[in-house]
Amino acid sequence: MQAGEEAQMSAGDLCSHLGSAAADMTQQISAENCYEILTKAKREGAEGVKQQVYRYMSDHYLQVLRSPAVYGRLTAGEREDILARRMEGRKVLAVAETSEVCDRGGSRDNSRPQSPLLPATDDSNHRRVFCLDPETRQWEVLTNLPEEIPAKGSGMCTLYNYLFVAGGIRAHGDGRSKASDRVSCYNPLTGQWSQIRPLSQSRCQLRLVSMDGYLYAVGGECLFTVERYDPRTDRWSPVAPLPKGSFAVAHEATSCGGELFVSGGSLFYRLLRYDSRRDEWEECPFNESRRRSTDMVAHRSLVYRFDVDRERAGVSVYKYNTVVKVWLGGASFPLDNPLPFRCTVLGERIYCVNRSQTLQFELGEDREGFIPEVLPSPAEARGALVPFVLTLSRDK
Repeated sequence: MQAGEEAQMSAGDLCSHLGSAAADMTQQISAENCYEILTKAKREGAEGVKQQVYRYMSDHYLQVLRSPAVYGRLTAGEREDILARRMEGRKVLAVAETSEVCDRGGSRDNSRPQSPLLPATDDSNHRRVFCLDPETRQWEVLTNLPEEIPAKGSGMCTLYNYLFVAGGIRAHGDGRSKASDRVSCYNPLTGQWSQIRPLSQSRCQLRLVSMDGYLYAVGGECLFTVERYDPRTDRWSPVAPLPKGSFAVAHEATSCGGELFVSGGSLFYRLLRYDSRRDEWEECPFNESRRRSTDMVAHRSLVYRFDVDRERAGVSVYKYNTVVKVWLGGASFPLDNPLPFRCTVLGERIYCVNRSQTLQFELGEDREGFIPEVLPSPAEARGALVPFVLTLSRDK
């Protein structure tokens, strides 16, 4: 935030202008003066100004959240309101261009990731974030990933309608590569990128997952550790590491019902559950599949695991019920183009995205499976595509 520029007028001067409630004060509101303006607006009954301050707090939610002088003085109702405002608008399917360090083909032979110590090339071209217009079904460029974000091996997820990108592997001038601890954050309501506190450990090929208002950075090349980010304090803290016998990379991870689930590694049928209240990992029942999954996502109380089989031109879908703790299904579906994909959940559908196509897996008790309509992927997209869901403001 450019605090000096946005706070050119003092809070006292701004408060003296509250008589014109219809005036647009958005450019003058800042993190430093927003609470004082809100207090004055409440006292003088300036409803229009009060709503502008709430909108500012919603649009700059992370900055407000980590400011005790602001967030700590809001009522519980106000906290709920500014977060609810942030989530209002159009929910859209979005994808980011990235590169995989290793092949995600689903076979044992190709499952070993590339070591970060090997020479690697870095993609200097601008990588983009696309969003799918739900009406026209056309992909539009939403933003470019900053150049400082490594092109390969980063973890991505959303929290509070922000996109977070953590870690990765970057090539250096001597031809060797080094893991990154950088964490970048994109705010779709302002269109701005920013940095948050770096990871405690540099990581590549990590899994980044949001759960209960926190970010979890899971594993990575040569790492079994797990750390958690608290946006209110802007700090990463260690939590229980992955259990012994785990393989630190080639994982898939998702959150479901306030618990973190991790699958994959060298034992493809293995599923681990993290209980944040006890800070413990435990084994879940084994899955019958012996293949590496292409991705894993959660919907309600079910964890969905997708295993792509290139040789048989199909995909097997397994479901783990986190309540009764049993695996269900194992249904197979033919694929005309059996390439690995990444998944995200939007509404009652799982979107399975790669550069060739976007498949839609419908969720429901009566019918569950891929629907005939295949959506295109962004034209001329490069590398691998990581999908997620963002909420855009109504005027975008």
